[in-house]
Amino acid sequence: MSTHTALFRRFARHTGVCPAVVRLLGGLLPGVLLALAGCSPPKDMLLVYSPHGPDVLGDYEAKFEAAYPGVDVQCLDMGSQEVYERIKGERNNPQADIWWGAPSSMFIQAAADGLLAPYQPSWADRVDAAYRDGEHRWYGTYLSPLAIVFNSRGRSKDTVPQTWDDLLQPEWHNMITLREPLPSGTMRTFLCAMMLRAPSEDEGLAWLKRLDEATEAYLGNPQLLYDHLKRNENLISVWLLADIALQRDRNGYPLDTVVPPDTPVITEGIAIVAGAPHREWAERFYEFVTTPEALAHQAHAYAKVPARNDVDPASLPQWMTEQTIDAMDIDWREFAAQEKPRIDRWKAEVYGAR
Repeated sequence: MSTHTALFRRFARHTGVCPAVVRLLGGLLPGVLLALAGCSPPKDMLLVYSPHGPDVLGDYEAKFEAAYPGVDVQCLDMGSQEVYERIKGERNNPQADIWWGAPSSMFIQAAADGLLAPYQPSWADRVDAAYRDGEHRWYGTYLSPLAIVFNSRGRSKDTVPQTWDDLLQPEWHNMITLREPLPSGTMRTFLCAMMLRAPSEDEGLAWLKRLDEATEAYLGNPQLLYDHLKRNENLISVWLLADIALQRDRNGYPLDTVVPPDTPVITEGIAIVAGAPHREWAERFYEFVTTPEALAHQAHAYAKVPARNDVDPASLPQWMTEQTIDAMDIDWREFAAQEKPRIDRWKAEVYGAR
């Protein structure tokens, strides 16, 4: 067998390209063929859709690839609503394998739409029933309270609103900045929760109109929100307690929080996409990012509060175990059913009327 023939066969075996095509390429570009013949076989790919941000995604992409060198992890960072709409749009030709991160209300809706595949993780019995789907289509990973956010260089905890209703006091007019709500699962949850806590939906919408009048800007993504708050020391906002702790402790942003009473506590979840192209890798990634060790690391590195009930409190940051949260009582399945009509009303009657 000639050297070129052996190279043709080796290259075809590694790449899956038809040998006849390889021979043609070899005749045209022998130098390229000789170089490519020594390449490693192509890796499998795992595609993750997530709103968790570049810090978390980059970290766990690298960790998983180090543990499993045969896979190339690709993470697309986007808002929770954008993830949902993308998976729904791709339902006839699924591209993503894993959806990692979003409020449980969105996973509930996605499960009802047939977008999620059942998977019972090895730790299924170590998370409360309130934090998982009864048919195993999604499981909770983190518990994330909403908080009022402020720049600690310009204000202190006792000089910012202490309750949700305090946001509507005259002194905060034009001093509130918010993440753009429509693509954000977090902000959609906040808006709907503020409507839910009012005596009626109309009164809740009136409350949100007053909040909108006090809002000086809506920012397109969380990073823009953090940067805007950093530059403008008098502004305040609403966002996830865990994300603000991360920006403060890991990235040095001068941000702090007050957690009002009756605050929504979001259960963030994880799921395998129905029809995932790489199901085996999806299951491995699912398990990899949800072990007690991984969750303890995420608690310290990214201020994520685990939803699992078997994570040793001694392995968590002290502030996390000492934090007292007065959680809003929410029926999340009913909440999920009402989210779209409530957001549609807000979009038409508040946002669209600006």
